Amino acid sequence: MGKRRGQPIHGWIAIDKPEGLSSAAVVARVRRFLDAAKAGHAGTLDPLATGIIPIALGEATKTVSFAMDGHKTYEFTAVWGVATDTDDREGKTTTTSDVRPTREAILAALPRFVGEIDQVPPIYSAIKVDGERAYALARGGENFELKSRKINVYSFDFISENESETTFFRVHCGKGTYIRSLVRDLAQALGTVGHIGTLRRTACGVFNESAAISLDKWEALGHSPHALAYLRPVRTVLDDIPALALTPQEAHRLRHGQSIALFPLAQRNPQAKLTQGMPVQAVLGETLVALAEVGNGILLSSRVMAYE
Repeated sequence: MGKRRGQPIHGWIAIDKPEGLSSAAVVARVRRFLDAAKAGHAGTLDPLATGIIPIALGEATKTVSFAMDGHKTYEFTAVWGVATDTDDREGKTTTTSDVRPTREAILAALPRFVGEIDQVPPIYSAIKVDGERAYALARGGENFELKSRKINVYSFDFISENESETTFFRVHCGKGTYIRSLVRDLAQALGTVGHIGTLRRTACGVFNESAAISLDKWEALGHSPHALAYLRPVRTVLDDIPALALTPQEAHRLRHGQSIALFPLAQRNPQAKLTQGMPVQAVLGETLVALAEVGNGILLSSRVMAYE
C-alpha cells in the first residue's frame, strides 16, 4: 500500500507575497512548510509583483474557481516614456517617447478605462495560443497576435505623481484584468508609451492586507498553533452563494453521489431563493459537505468534500 503524501490540512491562507518569487514558488513553500497533501492558489502574481495571494490547502482547492471570480485591487506605478516587451520594468526596451502626460491629461483619459472594456493581454502572459503559452512563444521569437477580451474595471484612481516620470494609481477590477495592459493602453491614449514600475495587489476577493501575513513572518512562527491561526475555513470564498443546511442522512447521500429531494431543503432554508442551475453550498452544521447544483426538484453534488 502506497504511503500517503502529506498531511490532510484543509482551508485558506492569505500570504503577502514578496517581490522576486513566482506564485508557484510561494505555493511550494507553504505546502512544504505545512507538509500539506494538496495546495494551490487563486490569482497568479508575477515575480515583480507583491501582495495578496490566497493559498488553498486540501479540499479548499476545490473552491479555487470561486476565489478567482472575486474582485481584485491593485496599486501600481506607471513609468512614462519607455515601452518594454513585457510591459513592465523587467523587460527589454522596445520604444521610447519624449512625451510626458500631464495630470490633467491623465485625469481626462481615465474614464475611458472604467466599465466593461476590451483588453488585449500582454504577449508575455499565460494565455494559450494553439495550445502553447504566449510567454513561451514570445521567448522563442514567434510572431503571433492575442485576441482582445472583455474585462471589467470598476474604478481607476489617480493617487499621486513623481514629477513627470511616474504616476501612482489604484485599480479595482474583475478577473482576467492585466494591469500591464492597462498601463500600456493608457500610455497610448495619452500619446506616449509606458510600462509598470511597481505592482502590488492589496485585495483578492475576500482576502485583503488586514488578514494576510508575509511569507517570512509566517514561516518564522514555526510549527506552532500561531501559524495555523492564519488558516481560514474552506467556505471562506463561498460567501456569495447560498448555503443549504442538511440533515445527517442528506449529507450521507450527497457524499455518496446520490441526489436529494429539493422540497424539504427549500422548506428548511426559506431565505435561499433557489432556481434551477444555481450553485449552492451543502452544509452539515458549519462543515461544507459538497458544492452542489439545484436541479429539477433535486439537489445534485458537483464537488464532494473528502476530509480526512
